Amino acid sequence: MASQMNSSSSEMDLDRPNLEEYLPTESIQKPHEKFRLCDLLDISPALTEAAGAIVDDSFTRCFKSIPPEPWNWNIYLFPLWCCGVIVRYGILFPIRVLVLTIGWIIFLSAFIPVHFLLRGHERWRRKMERYLVELICSFFVASWTGVVKYHGPRPCIRPQQVFVANHTSMIDFIVLEQMTAFAVIMQKHPGWVGLLQSTILESVGCIWFNRSEAKDREILARKLREHIQEADNNPLLIFPEGTCVNNHYTVMFKKGAFELGCTVCPIAIKYNKIFVDAFWNSKKQSFTKHLLRLMTSWAVVCDVWYLEPQTLRPDETSIEFAERVRDIISVRAGLRKVPWDGYLKHSRPSPKHTEQKQRIFAESVLRRLEEK
Repeated sequence: MASQMNSSSSEMDLDRPNLEEYLPTESIQKPHEKFRLCDLLDISPALTEAAGAIVDDSFTRCFKSIPPEPWNWNIYLFPLWCCGVIVRYGILFPIRVLVLTIGWIIFLSAFIPVHFLLRGHERWRRKMERYLVELICSFFVASWTGVVKYHGPRPCIRPQQVFVANHTSMIDFIVLEQMTAFAVIMQKHPGWVGLLQSTILESVGCIWFNRSEAKDREILARKLREHIQEADNNPLLIFPEGTCVNNHYTVMFKKGAFELGCTVCPIAIKYNKIFVDAFWNSKKQSFTKHLLRLMTSWAVVCDVWYLEPQTLRPDETSIEFAERVRDIISVRAGLRKVPWDGYLKHSRPSPKHTEQKQRIFAESVLRRLEEK
């Protein structure tokens, strides 16, 4: 018994920090003396930098792709992985490119005549364009071998309602659009994505904005109110996070969708990373490369939940309403809530500025050590 107590006490001693490594020798030799104010001021920059590093880490991890554990680490599994690479790039990828090409041919051969020849019949033109947009989105999902399971009643066209969802990638819109032709609120993009936005997607009533222009916010708020008033318009879809998050967290919801005075219908989207991580880091990867990564994977596995509609309570502000809806989506999709504004992702300091701060801090520490 005594030996066990001695061993446990020795283990506790090993766990205790060595104070001599952290405190000056004078403070150990004279424990009765109090810390001086200058000692506290000496460590305050270090405490400030440490707290800032903790906050920065809790923010940046919302926008980082978390790689899975490698499984091809031994001589038995590595040949299987090589065979999988050959199948994915040499067989599946060409087939998927062919499927997507056929889909575009079918879509354009039908969309162009409908768009230009049925201008006098708006009701039929909208209906046909709606079905065609759903069709091309289905071809996109097929090009990833998308395995999407939808839970809950399918959304229908009604006035005075808006749908909100968590946001992982631009493919969120494609996954939802293949079931229901939503009119989405989306940031303007350059390249071929911008061309699709200004031509095809505008036919379903999508609204574009530029977050760098303050005037666009006023115009956007007016367009949102006008859109939900019309009974024939496609359901309005908003991603209130305002940016792509890595499907492990939810950042703060913008309150614009919750100030419209209408019913809010939450949608929870959860991707399974068993074959590929569907998170799109737009700062490190173009959307074209993102699609190629999906098309060269085994499959994109996803669950979508259409949740119970919510309305603003009498004693509730729009911010509290947004947080309540975020709670519902986070719980259903198994996501962690963090209190950050996603727009900070677009205004963070450059790596050069961070390195400069680190260099200045290191020089101040070395200078202080030389003085002692």
